[in-house]
Amino acid sequence: MTPDLVIFDCDGVLVDSEIISNSVLSESLETVGLDIPPDVCIDLFLGKSWDYCFSVIKKRLGTDPPHNFHETYMEKLFVQFEKNLKPVEDIHFALENIPYPKCVASSGPHLKISKTLSVTGLLERFGEHVYSGDDVKSGKPAPDLFLHAAVKMSATPSNTLVIEDSTAGVEAAYSAGMTPLAFCSKKTNPAFGQSKTIVFRSMRELPDLINRL
Repeated sequence: MTPDLVIFDCDGVLVDSEIISNSVLSESLETVGLDIPPDVCIDLFLGKSWDYCFSVIKKRLGTDPPHNFHETYMEKLFVQFEKNLKPVEDIHFALENIPYPKCVASSGPHLKISKTLSVTGLLERFGEHVYSGDDVKSGKPAPDLFLHAAVKMSATPSNTLVIEDSTAGVEAAYSAGMTPLAFCSKKTNPAFGQSKTIVFRSMRELPDLINRL
């Protein structure tokens, strides 16, 4: 398979942000009366759009969170990104050695994606080819975002690869008629183990993996 396009998720695939993001989210939720530990936040929210996250938070609170909740959370998050955010190990190697069109398609807002890619020196590798949950009506696990990226990149969905680390992202890729590759650097998500999804553990493996498909 010579892909038309390789789509990269951002959080957990390009940047090592999941622990930071969910630790800050857990702390922010505590200030409004919700006790959700960081590891549970990861289980609940990984790969999901903010609209989805907001609906879960609202349901658990029994009411809307404060109107400035998201803004305050993002401010705290960006401070931690500036201090601690790193690119995923070997992602620069992978990007340099994948000779096919590439883009980013992330559930996060454009502001967050731009921040994380800038802090980690990855933004210049994608230029204007960065797509957000902001751009579509329904975020992952709906296929809308990946299909939007394929249209923008003039790619055929059946000839598009998606690099993901979340079950929501993998489900979105399948729904879009694309081939997902699941990045699990630490432990394999049980949901991936029960499916036909190809799992890989290091970004150094990715170029050869793509060439073997």
